[in-house]
Amino acid sequence: MLTNIIELLQQQVTPIVLQSEIEHLLEKKHALDNFYPILLSLLKQKPDYITELQNHLNPRLSDIFTTHQSLKEKFIEAIGSTAPPSEIEETLNNAIAPTLGVLETQAGSNNQQAIEHFLLNHSTDIAVALPLWAKPLLAALGVNTLVGETLHQSPSNASYIGSKKQNRWWVPVLFIIVLGVICALLFKMCSRDEQPNSVVENTNIASKPAKFQLTTGQDGMLVTCQIFTSNKSYIDILQTEVKQIFTHPVGCGADDNSQFHQTLIDQEAIPSVLKMIKGTPNVSMTWMGDQLSIQAKSNAVATELAQKIQPLVKNMQIVKQQPLDVNQAVGSSVSSAEKALASLNPEHVRALDVATALNLQIINFEPYSSEIPEINQSILDQAAALIRRAPQVNLVIEGHTDNVGTAQDNKELSVKRAQAVMDYLIKKGVDPAKLQAVGMGAEKPIADNNTPEGQFKNRRIEFTVLNTETGKARQVNEQGVSTGSY
Repeated sequence: MLTNIIELLQQQVTPIVLQSEIEHLLEKKHALDNFYPILLSLLKQKPDYITELQNHLNPRLSDIFTTHQSLKEKFIEAIGSTAPPSEIEETLNNAIAPTLGVLETQAGSNNQQAIEHFLLNHSTDIAVALPLWAKPLLAALGVNTLVGETLHQSPSNASYIGSKKQNRWWVPVLFIIVLGVICALLFKMCSRDEQPNSVVENTNIASKPAKFQLTTGQDGMLVTCQIFTSNKSYIDILQTEVKQIFTHPVGCGADDNSQFHQTLIDQEAIPSVLKMIKGTPNVSMTWMGDQLSIQAKSNAVATELAQKIQPLVKNMQIVKQQPLDVNQAVGSSVSSAEKALASLNPEHVRALDVATALNLQIINFEPYSSEIPEINQSILDQAAALIRRAPQVNLVIEGHTDNVGTAQDNKELSVKRAQAVMDYLIKKGVDPAKLQAVGMGAEKPIADNNTPEGQFKNRRIEFTVLNTETGKARQVNEQGVSTGSY
């Protein structure tokens, strides 16, 4: 395990920030290498910045240079060398949140005092890595890198206090001027330093983009919500926003697996977007990568939302998904299942044929419910009568869910739903020895869980058959009726 905090940030944060970049990679990596000790020096001696940056959904350089915007521009120009300043600024912006995440992990807490203590213990590593040209910059921000004290602290020389106190207004101005000169001279020397041997190595630290999903019900209030990001602090912040905006006591489910990126594009706009969505019935939103997918009750409503949201998410593309008519989809599937069951010969029925017909229907359970909808009960009645005529074959009932919620909750719900179907068939006279219920949770999706349609398709009951003579299970699809027998 690395003990040098600068090296740790270079290995854990840099790949996350740069993995989607394709231009000016060396300059951006060099900028990040210089930025880490500068940021840590500031946090170490001005720990109030720790809490302030943690409380921002998307902390940025502007939050550090609050009253020194001209100084920020000089800093970006100096640290970015020949790369476009706007790209360097965005790169550094994207590094702040994951840097805080690493500090919280290493300190064992997101508490300001714990992080400050950790930084003090690593003062030597930070000081060694700090670029020479950055010292006037930190001094202009009130950090004295020579003695480890902030400039607002009282000097020890009493005569200096008496004679120069009224003239101290020029100190920040002087440091800005000095910074400009040093940047012009010394950074050229820095840029001639040995370049890294290779571009940032690809790692598996974060292989999937962060994602935020949300749906509203008939009343326009929160129904489901899910956050996928490895940034635990951001999860807490976004949870608070969701609970406050929708007056929802639970908020979102969350997955903080390290495979997810720590930030979402334009994530600072999420609270404003949620306020626009609140009160609009039956909206589904997926925020992932540079795409924001919106589905509403009608295309007109989705278009109106998209037009309002677009100015807030300038770096994202809004995609309007056509609404899925659930009732029509379910009704059509039930009709197909009825026709398939009616076509079977009761005197020569096979479990494979019954399972194939049953798989044509959609059993659309209510959210978090295992109660079988009434529209599906007549299908199960019809199937039970036929299953009783199929000797020596067991029917396996598989429950599947989408990926909304935790893996454990999805597994338990899928078991309950499969068991509910099994219990219904037993009640209709099917021998319990012929049936087996299993729950697969979200392990075997058949569609993209990033869309409402895909989630709808993944919430399903599937029937497979197990031949008791051969012991082999057989998956069933729409070709099952016409395939060969066991």
